[in-house]
Amino acid sequence: MARGSTRPTSRDVAQAAGVSQAAVSLVLGDKWRGRVAETTAQRVREAARDLGYRPNLAARNLRLGRTRTVLLVVPALTTEFFAGVYTGAARVAARHGFGVVLYPSPEGVGPARDPFASAQAALDGVIASSMAADALTAIRGDQLPLVMLDSDPGGSHGAATVNLDIRDGVRQIADHLLGLGHRHFLHLAADIPSWTFRVRARELAARVGSVPGASLRTAAAPISIEGALTAATTALTGSGTGRRPTAVVCDDDKLAAGVYKAARRLGLRIPEDVSVTGLDDLALATALDPELTTVRLDAELFGERGMEALLAVLEGRTPTEGDIPVELVVRGSTARAEG
Repeated sequence: MARGSTRPTSRDVAQAAGVSQAAVSLVLGDKWRGRVAETTAQRVREAARDLGYRPNLAARNLRLGRTRTVLLVVPALTTEFFAGVYTGAARVAARHGFGVVLYPSPEGVGPARDPFASAQAALDGVIASSMAADALTAIRGDQLPLVMLDSDPGGSHGAATVNLDIRDGVRQIADHLLGLGHRHFLHLAADIPSWTFRVRARELAARVGSVPGASLRTAAAPISIEGALTAATTALTGSGTGRRPTAVVCDDDKLAAGVYKAARRLGLRIPEDVSVTGLDDLALATALDPELTTVRLDAELFGERGMEALLAVLEGRTPTEGDIPVELVVRGSTARAEG
């Protein structure tokens, strides 16, 4: 680099690495695979680091007509799970020179309905949870390259869908409880008309229904501890509804926390009188006593895969297929059914 220069250029990097400026552009734009040798790419990165070179993204964006900004639409900002989704998406975005703007659905607590004067002019693409899909029309996000999370692959209006293997998670819960001898179940279901919750209900009903003598009741509740407390209290004390359930399957760890409160007020012991399961594996799961048996969902990996899928769509590639595996974590809230 010439003495007195205040900012290194791609030409300086090319000279230091002994390559062309085109090769520098490919490597620093992360488009070198299959076009530049890995040893050459490493040499370019080292030269850029040694020189303190930073690409002029503003100039590149003007040439490409891109802002290198994507919108992540989630149901609410107060949910630990979606904080993890944002962390994963932002991590991948940063590696590719993109920024992520987090936007809660208008139904949640958040900013004005339209985060930009013109979403189409200010964004390259959108990642949205199916639970926040109603926000897309309001911000015209459905007219942009779109990746849907937790959404029906056969009926989504997104260019791609990324899902956790929720079906398998529910199967793992049901098989665990059935293996402990439970036959009378209560499903404390989230009262949100979303694909992911419909899948959970169908899978649980199918699994329990396949076992002779097993029964399943369903009670709906908002995803809040107080809402779950009210619904669970009614369901666990309801008369004329047959035997009291010995296992409560909750759509969310917060719902499970409400069941804990209901059980305590009703004089029921967990897990001796009733086993309880959640889904998410939030920090709350290990704060409860006994600790909660639940299904661990890797929120950060979910966000990473969502961002990777959007990058693939933007580059005209086919996103990686296949649901993200989930894992049953057995703790102290489940035990063998009495009697």
